[in-house]
Amino acid sequence: MKLLRLAAAVSAVVLASAAHGADPVVIGVSIAQSPPGSVVQGTQVKDGVEIIAKMINDKGGVLGRPLKIVYEDNQGIPEKGRAAAEKLISRDKVVAVTGGHQSSVCLAEIEVAHRYKVPYVNTNCWSDDVRAKGYPEVFNPANYNTRVSSAMADTIAALKVKSVVAFAENTDYGIGQAKLLGEFLKKAAPQTQYKYVALDRAGKDFTPAVLPLRGSPPDLVVNIMLPPAAYILMNQLYEQGVAPSAKTWFYDGAGIADYPDFWKNVKEAGKYMLAFGLYHPQMPMPQLGMDVAATYQKQAKTEPNRLIFQAADSVLLIARAIEEAKSTDSAAIIKALQGMQFEGVRGKFGFSQQPGYTYQQWVDIPYVTYQLTEVDQPLSKTTLIQASGQPLQVDKLVKPAK
Repeated sequence: MKLLRLAAAVSAVVLASAAHGADPVVIGVSIAQSPPGSVVQGTQVKDGVEIIAKMINDKGGVLGRPLKIVYEDNQGIPEKGRAAAEKLISRDKVVAVTGGHQSSVCLAEIEVAHRYKVPYVNTNCWSDDVRAKGYPEVFNPANYNTRVSSAMADTIAALKVKSVVAFAENTDYGIGQAKLLGEFLKKAAPQTQYKYVALDRAGKDFTPAVLPLRGSPPDLVVNIMLPPAAYILMNQLYEQGVAPSAKTWFYDGAGIADYPDFWKNVKEAGKYMLAFGLYHPQMPMPQLGMDVAATYQKQAKTEPNRLIFQAADSVLLIARAIEEAKSTDSAAIIKALQGMQFEGVRGKFGFSQQPGYTYQQWVDIPYVTYQLTEVDQPLSKTTLIQASGQPLQVDKLVKPAK
């Protein structure tokens, strides 16, 4: 037995050495590394990419070749994203592009990927329009607006609130999700009055939009904005006494509660917030996912968030497709992605081929609902209101005294 273990260890070392001596398999990652893009999202995506790339290389790489990641900063601007994808594909000769985490940027980048017929794995762009394009090069192992809006409408219906105001960033993602939420509420809670207000994602002062709510506060305020704008909005809602309050729930639909800089920026404004989430420590997860979580926690000294796992799955998905195809040819990778059953850090799934917003999408992506009850509360200590696939437990929710 010892000899077998020794042989396996030697074999792994030999494979790794051989891989690192071969030409690398190059994957392009386009993320926001500077404003006005969501830099906190970009940082999380990069961290997840780095963790899984090292794991893959430590086990011999892909087809006996090391994995190499090339990054481009898209600044969260569509035109910059288009240029980043163009450079990665035409100059850096990547086999695939991934990392996208802002919908307007993804929508620009997939046009380039489609033109070059290069695989594009969408890490975190929620807009249904990304899927509805129907491009065979684009694969979506992340969340999508219809999934969120449907879940949020069900939660709002369970809360039995009479009036809802949503604040949405003025992007494809924000306005798209706000409109969808309204459509789902017509079915799930037709008695609920709903409106949304579009705000500039680069704005610094949203007081003019918040002040009208002081005199006539709604029963619930929804956030559909990314940081830093989301943090500014939250603080101004709290400072004006609008939400969270004894009268008004505050519900985040943008998945920002587990960002590493969340509590640093919102403090008391985050207490009592109700959150839609794609990750919670109480969610079941494969061993690989637990390994990724442990690695991140050891490196960052904080709990991981959903983007770590989404980014890791994005790169792993490309690596597995290359192995399945036994080739780095674009057409072969795309064919493998379309037909393979993937087991990644978040579980097992395949891609739907149904046209529309579920095209090449992980349709039944799991989600949870939880509430923050203390300032600086880690995700693991939040109150899980709805476990994945389970009904909402409204009786667990708490409100501030005033």
